Amino acid sequence: EVQLVESGGGLVQPGGSLRLSCAGSGFTFDDYAIGWFRQAPGKEREGVSCISSSDGGTYYADSVKGRFTMSSDNAKKSIYLQMNRLQPEDTDVYYCGVIQRLISATEYGKSWNYGGPVTDYWGQGTQVTVSS
Repeated sequence: EVQLVESGGGLVQPGGSLRLSCAGSGFTFDDYAIGWFRQAPGKEREGVSCISSSDGGTYYADSVKGRFTMSSDNAKKSIYLQMNRLQPEDTDVYYCGVIQRLISATEYGKSWNYGGPVTDYWGQGTQVTVSS
């Protein structure tokens, strides 16, 4: 059974930083893309960033490009999201998600523009609040 467990959320002031972690386990497949997604109450879930197992490529949504950096530890099936220069509009529940497919990060990221992100597995989420 695939499990994704996020951690690292919290309260931070505008301009501050946080580092999220997602520990994955139970993967029985080698081809996948794994990413970070976020959702505010009453809004649709949106993609933030992703990485592909096929080539290690990454993709970032325009709203976080230059501020957020995603990294991974393939051996641990874990990913991380370093979030810098956080703003109040970054306040959301952040989720880790996996799609079991041979797909590049760019192709997966661009697919979010058509009907929202599709994944096979989700974590439980971690709250990030940016407020003074």
